[in-house]
Amino acid sequence: MAHQQQHDHHGPREHRHGPAGPGHGTEIDWAEMAPHLEAQAELFTPLYERALSWLGREMTEPGLVVDLGSGPGVVSCLFAETFPGARVLAVDGSAPLLERARARAEHLGHGDRFDTVAGELPGVLDELEYPADLLWAGRSLHHIGDQRAALAAFAERLAPGGMLAIMEGGLPSRFLPRDLGFGRPGLEARLDAVQEEWFARMRADLPGTVGEAEDWPALLGGAGLKQARSRSFLLDLPAPPSERVRAYAVTHFERWRGASGEVLAPEDRAALDRLLDPGDPASVHQRPDVYLLAAHTVHTAVKPG
Repeated sequence: MAHQQQHDHHGPREHRHGPAGPGHGTEIDWAEMAPHLEAQAELFTPLYERALSWLGREMTEPGLVVDLGSGPGVVSCLFAETFPGARVLAVDGSAPLLERARARAEHLGHGDRFDTVAGELPGVLDELEYPADLLWAGRSLHHIGDQRAALAAFAERLAPGGMLAIMEGGLPSRFLPRDLGFGRPGLEARLDAVQEEWFARMRADLPGTVGEAEDWPALLGGAGLKQARSRSFLLDLPAPPSERVRAYAVTHFERWRGASGEVLAPEDRAALDRLLDPGDPASVHQRPDVYLLAAHTVHTAVKPG
């Protein structure tokens, strides 16, 4: 088993980026985003639990689970809970986030079978002393320039019969009705369009980036893996919102307002200002119709025995 190591690399992250920089540069301060990443993963726990339960039915009990781009370790600890006989290795490029992951594992009683390795994917995989039975890359693969080469490197680190699972794609999160009662209907769809432009720039700015059609089963097959499968998992937290959903929605739109700059039309910037005004009954702070609906897709394949 690998031991804990800390380096100064900045590697991929557990989740697909939030509105970290539309209209600005593509660098992300992952340590600064730690509270948001943690709150997001905790809120999405029901979705992750269903995904991990599905993985558990698709494979025998793993001996070693590696979470590639673990972030603050919320999902890593869910793996430890789902597979009580497994050792879990959280891999990330941010030492502060790995400190959070280790503290969470200790608090939940998983510390004796939980370890961390800091470094940049995919090269950091050389730090592993043994092949893994399950490699999980939860919305982190798209932060690697050459995704095809990364998948091949992941496959090399699998034990025969081991599974690679990547969470990529799905549907954007939704929080509000299409028509807010003010502004132009469809605000969130227009935010999605800005996000996609930022995502394209982020990908283009990565070292050694290679364009790929996002046919994940085909890419997994190209890495020499078999039995490719895909399944999507829904998070449905309907209105009226809990305080946690409302707080997450506020943070979500605050990040948008702070990052959008002049990219959005003035009407949409004004709508965001109103949504974020705590004294306005139509804001996300007060309105009763705030909800959270999202879908993430998991793609799996197995290394031939």
